[in-house]
Amino acid sequence: MLSHFAPLPLQCLPRTPSPSSSSPSSSSISSPLFVSISRSTHLWWRPNRLSDARRCVLLHRGRPDRQIGDGAGGRRYSIVCLMESKTEARVPGADGSKRGRLKLEALNWDHSFVRELPGDPRTDTIPRQVLHACYSRVSPSAEVENPELVAWSESVAELLDLDQKEFIRPDFPIIFAGALPLKEGLPYAQCYGGHQFGRWAGQLGDGRAITLGEILNSQDERWELQLKGAGKTPYSRFADGLAVLRSSIREFLCSEAMNGLGIPTTRALCLVTTGKFVTRDMFYDGNPRDEPGAIVCRVAQSFLRFGSYQIHASRGKEDLDIVRTLADYTIRHHFPQIGTMKKSDKLSLEVGVEGSSVVDLTSNKYAAWSVEIAERTASLIASWQGVGFTHGVLNTDNMSVLGLTIDYGPFGFLDAFDPRYTPNTTDLPWRRYCFANQPDIGLWNIGQFTTTLSAAQLINNEEANYAMERYANKFMDEYQSIMTRKLGLSKYSQQLISDLLNNMATDKVDYTNFFRLLSSLKADTTIPNNELLVPLKAVLPDINQERKEAWTSWVKTYLEELVSNGILDEGRKAAMDSVNPKYVLRNYLCQSAIDAAEQGDYSEVRRLLKLVEDPYNEQPRMEKYAGLPPEWSSRPGVCMLSCSS
Repeated sequence: MLSHFAPLPLQCLPRTPSPSSSSPSSSSISSPLFVSISRSTHLWWRPNRLSDARRCVLLHRGRPDRQIGDGAGGRRYSIVCLMESKTEARVPGADGSKRGRLKLEALNWDHSFVRELPGDPRTDTIPRQVLHACYSRVSPSAEVENPELVAWSESVAELLDLDQKEFIRPDFPIIFAGALPLKEGLPYAQCYGGHQFGRWAGQLGDGRAITLGEILNSQDERWELQLKGAGKTPYSRFADGLAVLRSSIREFLCSEAMNGLGIPTTRALCLVTTGKFVTRDMFYDGNPRDEPGAIVCRVAQSFLRFGSYQIHASRGKEDLDIVRTLADYTIRHHFPQIGTMKKSDKLSLEVGVEGSSVVDLTSNKYAAWSVEIAERTASLIASWQGVGFTHGVLNTDNMSVLGLTIDYGPFGFLDAFDPRYTPNTTDLPWRRYCFANQPDIGLWNIGQFTTTLSAAQLINNEEANYAMERYANKFMDEYQSIMTRKLGLSKYSQQLISDLLNNMATDKVDYTNFFRLLSSLKADTTIPNNELLVPLKAVLPDINQERKEAWTSWVKTYLEELVSNGILDEGRKAAMDSVNPKYVLRNYLCQSAIDAAEQGDYSEVRRLLKLVEDPYNEQPRMEKYAGLPPEWSSRPGVCMLSCSS
């Protein structure tokens, strides 16, 4: 938690609480120790020319194998033949290395999740409680009509060893709209639960996200490909399993924007429209409207969440073994260094609580794993605070065990600095997930995760508490380091940073632009008082005399700190500009791209993608994207959104 602002209360109830599902089974999960740190700180086809065709079928190995769609309103494609070309599948890299460029048919699949974990014996998509299983086999089912490729990420294609030419093949949009299966893919939807707004919500799961499977690239890195908005699954509950273009653009762009900022995140390979409309009530106010449907192909080394483990612990003793099985799977594939620890690694550490026993992380891999997750989470949230990012929905089902930013819903980057800012309209009554609360919420979520491991008897209370303590320490270390670098200082100054953030909050100063401009100040203590604020005029336009004096005082203190530490302007500016982005994905920029895309113009989406891939460097003719937000950006649906998408 930011040490400079008091935490907001965490008494946040769901809009329609259900007494019968208020919390996990008390027999298996007990209340975690809550320690606040707020005070210490990857064929062929032809378009169907007969618009009144009654049905279209897939001909695979000479026989009708799968019905693609019925009637003119279905998928208007006649699939002629699914080619299994075995030649020219891999184009060697220019440097002759093992890494090459692959066609979609040549991706190296390895379905460890389905192979090694218990699955749902049923394959239907009827909404239901899926018991004793980590996933359900299900295929994409969203209706598709003339899908279009909106945008794509070349850097993600490189992660998958995918040939960039694949993006221009005519069937690419059909495949990534889920209308044609990827060769050797094995689609499924994951089962998980979670705490939503502080209350246990029971089974949630992938209600509209369908994982196509896992691939191994030439570096033996494991990547999952997942279609979000691809249709119903057993976890869809009362929803349609679809997604709209509006939210899909936001997820696609922010996934790549966070990567550009150097923040751990799920990635996005491509974004396609489905050609169909989806009805959404964006503000939950009884005024639904039809919006263009879309699907994002998300990519991550794993989409496992805290809730992936919680759901099994919540179902009592019978399913506790699944927690262990899933933990073992996760450690084996994603934390291999933990599975090979030895006593010689010297990880026997003592909890910083008087009278506590020694926590030997080398003797319990689960304890070491929980600490690793805690620290990754702390580091992630500290990096969010550094760039002014507010996730908006930090439920435990939205917390990645790999420490990735995941599930981009009503997120927002700070414009005018406001510690209480929440981009989620659903969160307005309590602001549980506001910017200033994110560090404490991260800790609370770690508490829920360690409670799950304790219930499965994988860690004891001391180990659980130690993981939480390590979260607190890691967050403060990372946050202080980030803020020190943002100011170009050689050491952390709590008072200087506290005064700065208070001033910024008082005058609603633009968070991103202020820190970027700060590097232009000259470390010269002889500058007259009336000239000290000139370099900051663009971000301090209309402040009264009292506020000018407050800012002048702060700038003088800041310059004195720079001079006393012998920090030179030239080196400081380069260092500060490398951590203070010139461009961030402000919500109004997203909305401008959405408005154009809904009219069939995808150029702004693609332009924004290029912009956010390189946020720290000046970009020719892109200055307008770094300007202060226009007045219209404060309207509902732009600066704040609901979870409806």
